[in-house]
Amino acid sequence: MNRFEQSLAELRARLPEQPEFGIVLGSGLGPIAQQIENPSVIPYGEIPHMAVTTNEDHAGRFLAGRLSGRRVLCMQGRLHGYEGYDPETIVYPIRLMKLLGIRALLLTNAAGGMNPDFAPGDLMIIEDHLNFTGKSPLTGANMDELGPRFHDMTYAYDPALRELADQATADCGITLHHGVYVGVNGPQFETPAEIRAYRLLGGDAVGMSTVFEVIAAAHCGLPVLAISMITNMAAGMLPKPLSGAEVNETADQHGGTLQTLIRRILERLPGQTL
Repeated sequence: MNRFEQSLAELRARLPEQPEFGIVLGSGLGPIAQQIENPSVIPYGEIPHMAVTTNEDHAGRFLAGRLSGRRVLCMQGRLHGYEGYDPETIVYPIRLMKLLGIRALLLTNAAGGMNPDFAPGDLMIIEDHLNFTGKSPLTGANMDELGPRFHDMTYAYDPALRELADQATADCGITLHHGVYVGVNGPQFETPAEIRAYRLLGGDAVGMSTVFEVIAAAHCGLPVLAISMITNMAAGMLPKPLSGAEVNETADQHGGTLQTLIRRILERLPGQTL
């Protein structure tokens, strides 16, 4: 039995029902998981071959149950490169969800705003990304059972799901931006010079996650919708220093808006999408 089979056996034994939709909650956004009905809680450390998050702001567990009537498997916290994990380790749970039968994936993150039209608390649908980590989870031998050696990234952020998200925001009166996410390693925040460079290249928001997960999802044919919460303006955008406390404070204040949007998106998802 290989490592995926061992992990899947443990997960399947503890899932109340077959999940249809995967959710990954970023920094400060974990409280959304509290809305899942009668969840089965599975700490990452209890799954064979699954790494454990070292970020105290991430609970580090799966929650399986129902949200807005849909069967979800939610990651309350993710893994990051700045924790010392390699890209393949970071995307291991994404591949597990694909092998479990998840048919669509919603990624969330906390991000710094580089677009001057943004403000802390705003939400941005990711249309594309710039990977400035210099790494890929697909480096090394290809996993042919998951996807091809070389795969297309043109529609890594699923256009139909982005359109559905726009419709959901219209339902609940939420303003939703669209933009390009810049993925960096961290854990240090970016310098003002780096932010100026990223803006010149077309970046709208910057963060320390998501890009590896999207690459792995695209590789195995898993449709992705990704939403950034702008929790602070990036370095040099305002005349003040940055702090992790500000990120969490903004996420706490505006998490209810993202929670409303996620629930409305789930309600709008047609059966054939999943």
